[in-house]
Amino acid sequence: MNRSTNLSKLKKRNKPWDVLIIGGGASGIGAAIDAASRGYKTLLLEKYDFAKGTSSRSTKLVHGGVRYLQNGDISLVIEALRERGIMRKNAPHLVQDLSFVIPSYDWWNSPFYGIGLKVYDMMAGKLGLGPSTLLDREETLALIPNVKEEGLRGGVIYHDGQFDDARMAISMAQTAENHGATLLNYCSVDGLLKTDEMIRGVRATDVFSEEEFDIEAKVVINATGVFSDQIMQLDQPEAKPRIRPSQGIHLVLDASFLKSKHAIMVPQTTDGRVLFAVPWNDYVVVGTTDTAVKNADFEPKPLKEEIDFILENASAYMTKKPKRKDVLSVFSGLRPLAASEDNSESTKEVSRHHKVIVSTSGLVSILGGKWTTYRKIAEDTINTAIAVGGLPERKCNTELLPIHGFDYASNWDDPMHVYGTDAEKIRELSDQGNVSLSEAFYISPNMIEWACHEEMALTVEDMLARRSRALFLNAQACLDIAPEVAKLMAKHLKKKSDWVKEQCQAFESVAQNYLIR
Repeated sequence: MNRSTNLSKLKKRNKPWDVLIIGGGASGIGAAIDAASRGYKTLLLEKYDFAKGTSSRSTKLVHGGVRYLQNGDISLVIEALRERGIMRKNAPHLVQDLSFVIPSYDWWNSPFYGIGLKVYDMMAGKLGLGPSTLLDREETLALIPNVKEEGLRGGVIYHDGQFDDARMAISMAQTAENHGATLLNYCSVDGLLKTDEMIRGVRATDVFSEEEFDIEAKVVINATGVFSDQIMQLDQPEAKPRIRPSQGIHLVLDASFLKSKHAIMVPQTTDGRVLFAVPWNDYVVVGTTDTAVKNADFEPKPLKEEIDFILENASAYMTKKPKRKDVLSVFSGLRPLAASEDNSESTKEVSRHHKVIVSTSGLVSILGGKWTTYRKIAEDTINTAIAVGGLPERKCNTELLPIHGFDYASNWDDPMHVYGTDAEKIRELSDQGNVSLSEAFYISPNMIEWACHEEMALTVEDMLARRSRALFLNAQACLDIAPEVAKLMAKHLKKKSDWVKEQCQAFESVAQNYLIR
């Protein structure tokens, strides 16, 4: 992907696009893949960077939703389990099987969850990742040695998926482009073009040059997640809010707090949610919370009570108890939950299902949804867009569509596995460019060069937060290498020394949100 090339494509096109998508997260990029692979001329515009918001801030799980089963939401579980299997088949370099252990401290817990998880396995069918099994006390301790021993009776092991969300989004963007889509980051949509009260396109601005564009399209899709209401109100200022943002935070700890390749699922916390402790990139991700917020922010900040909640509930199940000083990074994300019919403020009452709605002026909006079901969301969205835009009928073919980099032979012990078949190309850029710039995580000069030339990385934050996941793993270690990263990016992007200084300052400002002081 090359931004200058894609910007030229936008400027040269003198007729309407078939499909124009606003938003470069999981739903938007998924819709771009679906539309482009059906042969529609597709343009995607993202105000900031791909997966800048919610789509890079998940628990890193591809799951059917065990707790949805507990709540009786069978249809969502079945859909998610099916999509989990499809995602695993189409992106084996990015999605893997992860086993979860549920420790049991009451005699009835293991049978209760064991029966429920057998139902979970049954629903997954041929797309299942592995059978759930009851464990005795010794087997549980062998799998998760840092779990609290006092009162432990046994446990249950089950299987779900794990992935790298931001890297998935980048690979998906490359997939969309491979099928003919044009994607631009840092291009904001500021207004909607209308004729006879029907939408015929958008007014957009290149964030860097401030150049404005009037772009026509047969159908416009609003895939802006927690910011969907803003686009719907550009269309219809009187439109009622349809999104209930819910904040979820995660704490990242050293691997010694888990000492296992298996994840822990705590089935009951003080607020009734489940809590996960998940091994990821040689660290441990612990979360999450579910806090209703009124205003959506691209850089949501963790609340003190959220941090305390996770530390308290994690400590109740770990022999090595995490403290604030142990947190290497904290990241916050906002779930774009679709409001319930009764407009309940409680996030527990808000639907986890996605909705595709169409305004009277023809704006197609995606509300809600989750990473695991991005492909089905995209299919439903483009099916709707075909009808709204009067496009020729063409069937969805993403169920068997490989994601860019597809590689069944990927070695998951190699930090470069997320690149799939591109990994070797990156290593070959320079013999000297494969040495990591940090001891805390793997990030090489070759990765930076590749990100600048092939993945539309335009800022230090793009590189350290989403092209690599360094900021999400160890924020202070990121700050330490930011100047060197900025210098390398300046070389490849042909920027001057003033840019390096500005980028370091901008990144430091963002990174402060990931530190606990």
